[in-house]
Amino acid sequence: MIPTPPDRGRVRPAAVVNEEIRQLWLDPRVRLSPETRARYEVLVAEWTRAEQAESLRGGIVEAA
Repeated sequence: MIPTPPDRGRVRPAAVVNEEIRQLWLDPRVRLSPETRARYEVLVAEWTRAEQAESLRGGIVEAA
């Protein structure tokens, strides 16, 4: 199954995405399955976009 990229209109905070990455890969000594690896790659791309968006906003996070 190919993971679906997140909605590009809304960017989750980098810290939220980072936490999801950490939960996905709790033990770095363990290799990820192909499905989990694909999800990891999607999350890393999302985290990169979130970091860029936060940098452009000057690190200001909008209130919910």
